[in-house]
Amino acid sequence: MRLITWNIQCGKGCDGVTDLARIVAVAKEMADVDVLCFQEVSSSFSKLDGNTDQSGQLAALLSDYLPVFRPAIETMDSAGGLHRFGNMTLSRLPVLQIANHLLPWPGAGATRSMRRHALEVTVQAAFGVLRIVNTHLEYHSADQREAQITRLLDLQQEASTSPKASVSQHNEPYGSQTLAAPSLLCGDFNFDVTDRQHALIDRSARPGLNYRDAWAICHPDQPRSPTCGLYDRVQWAAGPDCRDFIFTTEDLTGRISRVEVNSKTDASDHQPILIELAD
Repeated sequence: MRLITWNIQCGKGCDGVTDLARIVAVAKEMADVDVLCFQEVSSSFSKLDGNTDQSGQLAALLSDYLPVFRPAIETMDSAGGLHRFGNMTLSRLPVLQIANHLLPWPGAGATRSMRRHALEVTVQAAFGVLRIVNTHLEYHSADQREAQITRLLDLQQEASTSPKASVSQHNEPYGSQTLAAPSLLCGDFNFDVTDRQHALIDRSARPGLNYRDAWAICHPDQPRSPTCGLYDRVQWAAGPDCRDFIFTTEDLTGRISRVEVNSKTDASDHQPILIELAD
């Protein structure tokens, strides 16, 4: 199973051009992927998408994938126009369940920040049922980010201590739910690998299955490849940084066969990350 996670910056490359077709082309060149997890997908925010629906455009460009777009932000203007911004997951694997978790937003009015979320898509992989959590944490507030991390860990603890097997019958709500313990958590976390907040996830020792950093499992003796700031030195004046990660639950670490960062593309201010899990 192959998955790519990528903060696509609404398709805006380091050349200032917004081009979703370029995003898709780069992803396809990396591998024949089963799941794509994009962050920063916009709909009808004129400064970001030119008043277009990027979720619909990505769905059309990737017509052989099931598109799942859920916004963290969904507002309406005085004319009734709907504006949405959030994460999008596209899957060629069978999708069993979708959940959109709005993350904590403490002190929302005290600092520049915006609502964040975790898009959870449960798929049927060759090795079993898998919860894929696609997220993007707060940039400006470490306190908000920590509260969001705590919520992500709560969700994993809940799933891995009280799992609910998938069923084929979906004729009523109580009998049609799935809650799988194996999970893959990915996205733009807005902390550096040296930050203590990285350790909150990677060194978690809660009941049940905990998350572990897939790069560290696959490349224990190699320097980490930067995931942002390689080409955009305006937004990332301090230079290259590593803020995008893939975490897998402990039961999946033995399946990790490849983790790669695409350092060549400048189609976004972030770099796409590929993970391959053996069947």
